[in-house]
Amino acid sequence: MIIALGITGAWVLPLAAFAGALASLGLVYRLSLVQGRRLDPHVLLLAGVVVSAFTGAVVSAVLTLSPAAELRNAFLWLLGGLSGASWVSLAVFGGYCVVPLVALAWRARDFDLLALGDESARHLGADPPALRRLAYLATGCLTAATVAACGMIGFVGLVVPHAIRRVWGPLHATLLPSAFLLGGTFLVLADTLARSIAPPIELPVGVVTALVGVPLFAVLLRRSLR
Repeated sequence: MIIALGITGAWVLPLAAFAGALASLGLVYRLSLVQGRRLDPHVLLLAGVVVSAFTGAVVSAVLTLSPAAELRNAFLWLLGGLSGASWVSLAVFGGYCVVPLVALAWRARDFDLLALGDESARHLGADPPALRRLAYLATGCLTAATVAACGMIGFVGLVVPHAIRRVWGPLHATLLPSAFLLGGTFLVLADTLARSIAPPIELPVGVVTALVGVPLFAVLLRRSLR
C-alpha cells in the first residue's frame, strides 16, 4: 500500500512493513486462541491461511486502484529480488534486525527446553507462553525487515532451517546464527542463478528459490515422516 501511494523514504517501507506484520501477527494470535489459552499449531496454521487470504485480497484491491507507475513498482516488489540492494537498504535492514536477533539468541536455551514440551520446559524453568510471544514478535520483525528490503521471496526460511537442523542438530545456539547466515548465502546464490539463466532477462528470485526449495522441502518432509 505504501508503494502504491507513492510514499518514499529509506525507513518508511520497513516501518510500514513492521506495522503490517504486527497487525497480522496480532490477528493470527487472537484467532489461534479459540481452543483455549494454549496455542494449537493446527489452529495457528488455519488462522494464518485466513489472514493471508484477507491481506492478499486487500493488496489486490489496492493494486487495481493504483496508477500505472506505482503499480509497476509494487508488482516488482511483490515478485521479489535484490536489484534494489544498496548500502542504505542494508543499513536499514541491519538496524531492524539487531534487536530481534539478540533477543532470540539470548533465549536459545529456553527454546531448546520448549522443544521438550510445555510441561517439561516449565519444570526446567522456562515460560512457554512468554517464549512463544517472543518468537512471534521477533520473527515478525525479521520477516517485515526482510520483505521490505527485497520483496516477497518464498521457501528460504522454510527450507534452510530444516536442512541445517538435520545436519547440525536442533540446538538453537547453533541453529539460529547458521540459519541467518546460510539463508542469506542461499538467497545470494539464487539471485546469481536468476541473473545467469537467460541474460539479459533477469528471472524473479522467488521463482528460483521455489524451484529449488519445493523439491528439497519435499525430501526433508518425507525423511522426517519416516
